[in-house]
Amino acid sequence: MTRATPAPETVTVHVPFRLVKRGGRKEMHLPDGASRQHKIDNTLVKAVARAFRWKRMLETGEFASISEVARSEGIAFTYMARVLRLSLLSPEVVDAIMSGQHHSHISLAKLMDPFPLNWAEQETFWLSERQNPESE
Repeated sequence: MTRATPAPETVTVHVPFRLVKRGGRKEMHLPDGASRQHKIDNTLVKAVARAFRWKRMLETGEFASISEVARSEGIAFTYMARVLRLSLLSPEVVDAIMSGQHHSHISLAKLMDPFPLNWAEQETFWLSERQNPESE
């Protein structure tokens, strides 16, 4: 029986990544080309779901105005109006958010800013590869 070369006692593994603060928590950014698991952003999912729920409440006549819905939910009218705008997102953007396949640069704060109403423009703006979080 021959003896193999002994294994070194320590092994060093280099994993290129960087930590970025996002929404009060730290997120790991991998280099381009690295595979990553899709992570569903529960804050975004909840906001989009609320927007569609509130829109349905208005469309069915359950409430006559955004003010009434805001009062019944105990939420400020201005916040509700901004979140309600999320119901105008393109189905492609909504699907990306719900499945966690959206780019990491999409956050609730950014979605609350004004965005184009045209779905093709939204998809270019929110889902295109040229959107780069490092450039912001």
